[in-house]
Amino acid sequence: MFRIIIIMLIIFAEIQAAGSEKAVLYEPAVLRHDDAFSRTASPLAQGSHLKVFIPSLPYIYISHAINGALFRPANNQKGWQFDMAEDYRQINDMVYEFKLRKGVRFQDGTPFNADMVILNMEYFIQAPFLWSKTHLVFDGAEKIDDYSVRFYLKEKYGQFINDLIWLQFYTPAYLEKFGWNGKSTCPNLAEPGNYGLGPYILEQGYIEGNRQTKKAVLKANPDYWNKDYPKIQTITIYTELDTEEALKKILYQEGELDIMPIPFSRKVETILSPYAKVITAPSTNNWAVHFNLRNGNKRLLEKSVRIALNQAIDQENLLNFVYDTEGIAKPTLASPLFPGVKNAVKTIRPRSELGNPGLPEEQEQLRTVLNGLCLKVLTQERFMFLWKGIEYQLGRAGVSLEFEITKSEKDIFAQLLTTNAGKNTKNWDMLIWANDDWYYNHPWSAFLVYRTHDSWSTIFPDPVLDNYIDRMFITRTGTPEFETSVETIIKHVHDNAYMLYVPAPNQVMAVNKEVVFNPYKMACMPLWEIELTKDHYSVRQGNYPEKLKNPVQIVRFKADQNSVIVKHNN
Repeated sequence: MFRIIIIMLIIFAEIQAAGSEKAVLYEPAVLRHDDAFSRTASPLAQGSHLKVFIPSLPYIYISHAINGALFRPANNQKGWQFDMAEDYRQINDMVYEFKLRKGVRFQDGTPFNADMVILNMEYFIQAPFLWSKTHLVFDGAEKIDDYSVRFYLKEKYGQFINDLIWLQFYTPAYLEKFGWNGKSTCPNLAEPGNYGLGPYILEQGYIEGNRQTKKAVLKANPDYWNKDYPKIQTITIYTELDTEEALKKILYQEGELDIMPIPFSRKVETILSPYAKVITAPSTNNWAVHFNLRNGNKRLLEKSVRIALNQAIDQENLLNFVYDTEGIAKPTLASPLFPGVKNAVKTIRPRSELGNPGLPEEQEQLRTVLNGLCLKVLTQERFMFLWKGIEYQLGRAGVSLEFEITKSEKDIFAQLLTTNAGKNTKNWDMLIWANDDWYYNHPWSAFLVYRTHDSWSTIFPDPVLDNYIDRMFITRTGTPEFETSVETIIKHVHDNAYMLYVPAPNQVMAVNKEVVFNPYKMACMPLWEIELTKDHYSVRQGNYPEKLKNPVQIVRFKADQNSVIVKHNN
C-alpha cells in the first residue's frame, strides 16, 4: 500500500512539474534529496569502476575521454573550451593561429607539440572525414614555433572552429598503422592502445561508427596533463544491450550497470528501484526519422504524401503520452535549443499544429491521400517505444508499418550510409537513428542529412537545398547572416516534408544512486568528470546501506537563457 502511495505521489509531482516551468524539482516529501555529491570517494579510489550503456553514437560520446584536440566540448554557450590549445586568434577570414599547451605527452610518452599537429594534419588530408568542408577548404598548416601553429584556409569557412573539435591528434605509431580512415564517421578508435591525449586510455575493444565491439574498457591515464582528472580508475562501455536486459541490470542488480538512457515511461520504476535514480535534462539531441527518397516506396516521392505523414503526427500527443513531457515539439530535425533554430521555429511550426489530426474529418482527408500506405521501418530496438506512438497515429490515417529491429546501431548505419549511392542491402522506407548533437551547439549535426549529395542524406537531389547549405558554411553562429541562413534551410525542408519530424528529446537517464553525474546537453559524456561516492559498490566495504535504497527525487536540470544546462534546486 505504501509503495502505491509513493507511486501516486511521484506521478502527481511529475504532472505538476510538467505543467509549470517554475516547478523544476517538485517531489513529495517521502523522497529523499540526491546527496551523492556530499559523499564522494577519493579520486581514483582503489577499484573504482563505472559501467555505462551507450546505445547510440558511442564513438562520439566517449571520444573526448580518449583523444585530444585543440578544443573539446563544454557545457557553455559556445559549446566548446580549450583542450590542446591554450589560446587562438583569427588573423583574417582564412588564417587562424593557435598557441599549444606545453608539457603535454601522448599516452605512450611522445611529446605533444607543433610538429605533432603538422604530422596529424598531413595524415588527415590524405584520408579526411567528409561530413563537412574542412578537407575542401584546408590549405595547409605551418609551424611558427614549438608551441604555435598556423592553419590556412582556401576560403571563408564559418564552421571551422566546430570542425576543430573533431581534428583529434594521434601518436606517430597510430598514424603509421591506421592513418585517418576517411570514413563518413569519425574519429578513429580502431584498436586499443596508448594512442591518444585524453584522460582515459582505450585498453580493450574498439568503437567506430560502422564497427564496434559490444564492450570497451577504459583505464585512467596516469600522466594526463590536468591532474584534477580523471576521477575513476576503470570505465566499461557497453554498446549493444537489449533495453529490458539493461534496465534489469541498472535497476535491480547492483554492480552490473551505472548509467543508461531509459524510455521515458520507465521513470517511476527507476525512482522506486533500490539502486538507481533519474536524471533529466534538456538537450540539443535529436532523433532523425528518414524517408528513403532514393530507392524506397515510390509513393514517398510524392510531396503530398510526405506532408500528409507529417500532418498525421500529433507532436503534442507524442510529448504527453510517449515522451512523458520530456521534450520539445519542432517542425524540423534540429532542436529548438540550437542557435538560429530557436528563432526560426517561432514562425515555422509542426504541421499537426495547423489543424487537428485527431478529428475524424481530418483523419478521413489523410486517409484519402495516404490510401492504405504500407511502409517498411528499420530501427534500433531502443526506439520501439517511440514507434508504438507513431504507429498508432499513422494507423488512424490508414498507414501500416512493418518493422525490422536490431540492437546494434552499426546495422542502422550500414544501410543509412549506403542508400544515397543506392548500395543499401535492405529495403526500407523509414529509418531512425539518434542524431545527437555531435557538432556542439551548432545545427550542422542535424542539417548534415539535408545535404543531398552526402552519404548521410536519403533525400533525392535538390540543388536549391544544397546551395542553401553551402551558404551556411560561410556564416558563423551569432551573426544575422547565420540566423537568416538557418531559417531558409528549415523553411525549405519543412515545405517539402523531407523527413518525418518528431519532438526533440530531453536526456532521461537512470543513474546509480552513488554516482555524481552532471550531463552535457550534447553528445558528449564527460567521463573524466564523473565521481563515485564512498558507498558505490566498487569502492565500499560491506553491504549497501538499506537507507540509501530509499527513492531519490528526480534530479532535473534546466536550460538557462543561453541554453547552458544548469541544475535547479528546491
